Amino acid sequence: MPQDSWAELEAIKQLKARYFRLLDEKRWEEWGAVFSEDAELDTTQDAPDARARGRDAIVAMVSQAVGQAVTVHHGHMPEIELTSPTTATGIWAMEDTLEFPGDPPALVVHGRGHYFETYEKDSGGQWCITSLKLRRLWLAYDGRRVRPPPG
Repeated sequence: MPQDSWAELEAIKQLKARYFRLLDEKRWEEWGAVFSEDAELDTTQDAPDARARGRDAIVAMVSQAVGQAVTVHHGHMPEIELTSPTTATGIWAMEDTLEFPGDPPALVVHGRGHYFETYEKDSGGQWCITSLKLRRLWLAYDGRRVRPPPG
């Protein structure tokens, strides 16, 4: 693999690291900047209407859904493929915990799964997420598994 390819892979990993940190810190304007202007986000496995297109719509949807929660998101074991000098795909194993306000917490959500993503370099040479689809393998509400169904 050419040396510059390693730099591109690292840039995409840094992009995803910013995604997680800025999401958990609720720094919405900066978090939105990790997406392209026309990005698509699909978390319909969590809620049927949880799909947004466009940076502003993504930020609005996610900030409304989790803005009051304490969240911790982790991404692991990236599988990134450079598909051209300016495009790439990625799959990330993920785990998240979301604690919604209350005393005790109104709801604690804990999930595991994968992010399926596409990336593109913008006109300034920076990588952006162009599509993100979350697919959960396991999900629990207040310690009770809800996905996959017990079997």
